[in-house]
Amino acid sequence: MQLIDLTLATPSENLALDEALLERLDRESGWECLRIWEPSRPFVVLGRSSPLAREVNQEVCRQLDIPILRRASGGQTVVAGPGCLMYAVFLDLRLRPELRALDRTHDFVLARMNAALSRFGDCQISGTSDLTIDSKKFSGNSLRSGKQAILYHGTILYRFPIDLIEMCLLRPIRQPAYRGERSHESFLINFPADANSLRQSLVATWEAQALDATLPLNRARELASTKYESPEWTRKIV
Repeated sequence: MQLIDLTLATPSENLALDEALLERLDRESGWECLRIWEPSRPFVVLGRSSPLAREVNQEVCRQLDIPILRRASGGQTVVAGPGCLMYAVFLDLRLRPELRALDRTHDFVLARMNAALSRFGDCQISGTSDLTIDSKKFSGNSLRSGKQAILYHGTILYRFPIDLIEMCLLRPIRQPAYRGERSHESFLINFPADANSLRQSLVATWEAQALDATLPLNRARELASTKYESPEWTRKIV
């Protein structure tokens, strides 16, 4: 497992780099990687099929100058920014054919993430792809499957203003049963660890080492400008 600890300049470029890396692994077998990054400013990220008008308070985001983007993976809308560590795992299906069953992918990645984070406190896997402490969510996760590779990525709230999430997001249409209709402020929690400790634990658990290949940065910039910064992409339902 190779390591990419890199945050690009803009939210769109960071989302695009995940897709560019998935494209590369789809074409080129023999490497897998863990990416870790942290946004420099708050932004909202819609899931691939999340309805913008029903999940985001667009007026509040406009007033606070918080950009709204859409990612290529599924799952629900999240708010990210400083105090929210982002991770992505890129897995080669040629090496791990059993992960073509997506429930096996959830089990495989979340078990490792839970092992990495349980060093700091008692956390659990809840719902389809959440990590929680005492039934409060600190990590949401989603995946995108290519022909020969899988991108599995998610968030880890550790020092994030939960009230900002309450302001920016509407009540979600789909809720896991364990949420029990709680508001964002009542449902979410920050994980009790700092960013450096989280990074070290993820790297150790995934046995990730420094990347020895050139990153597809040109492709990421292309995807950022033509797709992730496009209002048509953000507003569409696919």
